[in-house]
Amino acid sequence: MMTEKELGNALRQALMVFDGAMGTEIYRRHVFTNRCYDELCLSEPGMIADIHRSYVAAGADVLTTNSFGANRLNLSPFGLGERVEAINLAAARLAREAADQAGRPILVAGSLGPLNTLGNTSAERIQCLSEQAAALVAGGVDFLMFETLPSPEAAQEARAAVAALKQPVAFVLSHSVPADGDVESAVHHRLADWSASAGPMPAAMGFNCCVGPDQMLSVVEVAVRYCELPLIIQPNAGTPRNVDHRQLYLCSPEYLTEYARRYVNLGARGVGGCCGTTPEHIREMARAIKPMTKSHVTTPRADAEKTDAVPEMPLAERSQLGRKLAAKEWVTAVEMTPPRGWDTSQIVARARLCRDHGVDIVNIPDGPRASPRMSPLITAAMILKQAEIEPVLHVCCRDRNYLGLQADLLGSAAAGIRNLLMVTGDPPKLGSYSFASGVFDTDSIGLVSLQKHLNRGLDLGGQKIVPPTAAVVGVGADPNALDFDREVRRLREKAAAGADYITTQPVFDPDALFRFLDAIDDLQLPVIAGIWPLASLRNAMFMKNEVPGVTVPDWVIERMTKASTNEEQLATGIAIAREAIEAIRDRVSGVQVSAPFGKVEIALATLEFRH
Repeated sequence: MMTEKELGNALRQALMVFDGAMGTEIYRRHVFTNRCYDELCLSEPGMIADIHRSYVAAGADVLTTNSFGANRLNLSPFGLGERVEAINLAAARLAREAADQAGRPILVAGSLGPLNTLGNTSAERIQCLSEQAAALVAGGVDFLMFETLPSPEAAQEARAAVAALKQPVAFVLSHSVPADGDVESAVHHRLADWSASAGPMPAAMGFNCCVGPDQMLSVVEVAVRYCELPLIIQPNAGTPRNVDHRQLYLCSPEYLTEYARRYVNLGARGVGGCCGTTPEHIREMARAIKPMTKSHVTTPRADAEKTDAVPEMPLAERSQLGRKLAAKEWVTAVEMTPPRGWDTSQIVARARLCRDHGVDIVNIPDGPRASPRMSPLITAAMILKQAEIEPVLHVCCRDRNYLGLQADLLGSAAAGIRNLLMVTGDPPKLGSYSFASGVFDTDSIGLVSLQKHLNRGLDLGGQKIVPPTAAVVGVGADPNALDFDREVRRLREKAAAGADYITTQPVFDPDALFRFLDAIDDLQLPVIAGIWPLASLRNAMFMKNEVPGVTVPDWVIERMTKASTNEEQLATGIAIAREAIEAIRDRVSGVQVSAPFGKVEIALATLEFRH
């Protein structure tokens, strides 16, 4: 068992790579979450040992025991309250054996997670923590790691539990991260002046869980200014996303590693991963971190030089679209899909027609429904140059990793494209090339954040770029989403990431749009409503049944059915679209009208009401 001084000195003298998630690795081995993962140290020791060995092979300097919830309060609901000692002894032994067999120095941290505190006194909680800590110490851990501490009070109880051991024990207090609100005050509140309070002193402080790499960076920037102790930083692998009804973390090892470098450059002495991180994440991190300096990094204090980020250009100065949005002027847009081949003459001619009719912008989607088409970036660049109308380039996360996305964002800036719409993208299995791989290094929220960094003169890794980009950043939204609350919640995350405006999926029912607008009214973001003039009854049925994210009400189908000829159906479709525009005009900042089958004249006919 190390002392507080020994662990503190070790962290100051060398950067340490901690391991990643234990629960994620257990889940990947098909163990359902209704089981007690801590008890697997007894019933499935081979599995736990294998996970430890995988982190050793990845290059971790610190292994964390599989004991996050192995306290009496948390084990009791599983009927395991009397097995606290046995589980923690086994957890410590398994990690210790993996460390000792590694052939290089590896430390073992005894993991103690937050307590199920409902109905328990502080004294009872301290007793539970002390009981668990004693078993971990007896099992041979090098130090204790109190993880995901939810409050300063919980941290004080952890210190009291260490004091109750009646022996010198090195320990780390790692706090959960505030996911929203005032980061500075929240971090400062957690990093109280420990020297002024009684009790054993932690060897290091840390932050883990609750947020991904980007949000954790804001925490580190504050923490290094207030904390004299070594800092250990362990973010989640982004935010879990629902993929095929499973909650998955989609943050790539490369992305996490770029932020780990930044944590170290700011002054962190230990880096690792929390929920969703795997040996692949830790391997990439170890490769990047270990060559960095082993000497002490001077921790910047509150008067340290600020980031190299520059202020973002005002919205009105970035593009004509930005000017109209800032001035609260009505915006008209027509959406045109890139060609399947490489001949752009037709789409350029259609864009010119839009310009001549007074349309403000043309939208260029990126492989809608995972369809193979010409590069939307090249399409947008040619329209800008040859048709002399501003394009809005859709940027999709499906087909490019972070490096490719950043390259395209910088390339679009060089091509003069100033308007972007960030979308996660339809998975390849929805398209005709279902065997294609989906990348999804991030989603639309992360993409907004990336572009906003570029707008402030910082690239993906925090390196300065000159000059900064000046993009107007839009995001999508579905007013008819089946999970309405989730749609609104994600839109709030997009707004927090820096979105400048919103474009909705096609709207047929004004009441559905009004409900959506009421739910996001406090965001004060301009909303451009999507409008789809139905070309025929067949088109209406296709939209209703086969296009993700589009809801066509039954009354629209009934009305289209009453039109007997193709001409009548088209006229009815345009009439429905015009009626929708008239109904919503006073509540939105503009409309984006799709051109079904590339027939831009249908979109222009829909917009004739303007005159």
